Amino acid sequence: MNIPKDRIIKFVREKRVITSSELAKFLKISWNTAEKYLLELLIENKIERIKKEGVNLWLLKF
Repeated sequence: MNIPKDRIIKFVREKRVITSSELAKFLKISWNTAEKYLLELLIENKIERIKKEGVNLWLLKF
């Protein structure tokens, strides 16, 4: 299953800050798959990651 990245970006834009678990629940995919998509967007410089006490917070890059 290949999720369109614009759907993920739209979700992040609406929520402002998300966790990998929230994305996984929204897309009905595993946490690992959600994390993979988010890391791809991080590499593409479209989102930012903030590490906070055992959780990654993801937000759009401005």
